[in-house]
Amino acid sequence: MAKVILENLYKIYPGDVVAVRDASLEIDDQEFVVLVGPSGCGKSTTLRMVAGLEEITKGNIYIDGKKINDVPPKNRDIAMVFQNYALYPHMSVYKNMAFGLKLRKYPKAEIDARVREAADILGIHELLERKPKELSGGQRQRVAVGRAIVRKPKAFLFDEPLSNLDAKMRVQMRTEISKLHTRLSATMIYVTHDQVEAMTMGDRIVVMKDGDIQQVAPPLELYDQPANQFVAGFIGSPPMNFFEGQIEQKSGGIFFNGGAFSVRVDEQASARLMPYVGKPVVFGVRPENITDALFMSNPNPEHQLKAQVEVVEPMGSEVYIYLRSGDHSFIARLDAHEKAHVNQELTMVLDMKKAHFFDPDGGAAIV
Repeated sequence: MAKVILENLYKIYPGDVVAVRDASLEIDDQEFVVLVGPSGCGKSTTLRMVAGLEEITKGNIYIDGKKINDVPPKNRDIAMVFQNYALYPHMSVYKNMAFGLKLRKYPKAEIDARVREAADILGIHELLERKPKELSGGQRQRVAVGRAIVRKPKAFLFDEPLSNLDAKMRVQMRTEISKLHTRLSATMIYVTHDQVEAMTMGDRIVVMKDGDIQQVAPPLELYDQPANQFVAGFIGSPPMNFFEGQIEQKSGGIFFNGGAFSVRVDEQASARLMPYVGKPVVFGVRPENITDALFMSNPNPEHQLKAQVEVVEPMGSEVYIYLRSGDHSFIARLDAHEKAHVNQELTMVLDMKKAHFFDPDGGAAIV
């Protein structure tokens, strides 16, 4: 396996359309890194440049210490798994998995050993003589992964491999890929638009937007310490709530004034917000950090706001409640036994120790 380095990478299409802008990233040997972001953010383009399927406009890519900018894809010693499986329909599963090794003129005995080893790892041994049309979506994706495994490459590249699967199969397959990473001790780069996949699979996550890398961090660091408002809103389900308002200083301390409500800022955050007194800011709080005052003992009155219930979504183990306070709409993630009703007025308590504040000009995190 190998370390992969992206150095000031650019991809610019005709008409000065910038798909990837100055991307720099070091992926350690045996690390599982996930590129995540909305459609058009440049994540797949970045992966395709690593694979050699897209020409690099500027910058460099190194694999195992070797610059590979001009190395043909077949000589980069990487294996890529695509969204659409890309299996040969007229070939059996065995022949699909063996085809790449056959082209490289491996001995028959070694091809057979590698195919059967990969089939055992993926639990598809009984499928080896079937054709792709006889397989389910999940089975086809396992075959596509198996075709990559037999190569024993320096790095595995996954381009939204689970997008065509149903929700249950997606959960199963992402678990299988995570197990595979542990078993193979492989360097893996995985592209997805699904932040849940990113959070559950990656050692580190690279969040991209409009061709730019916004933040690179382990999942929990990304969740707890987002670098900007975009990352804060993209990571987490349901997404973080944002309130526009301004910082005020009163005799009791520093407060966020959202118009329809005013809440006291936690002491640790107050020092950083002092330069913003009298200025607009964006206040962020996650749905799970909002609680119904009725279910708390001695809730802090300076952390409360009144809101009207607009929608109630029971999710089984929890309930999402959509509320409105003045011009602000937000979501609370509560215990499933919360008996809220549409048009009911509730007093909600915000956990200000877990609050986030962002500069409205550019969205950079203040706290």
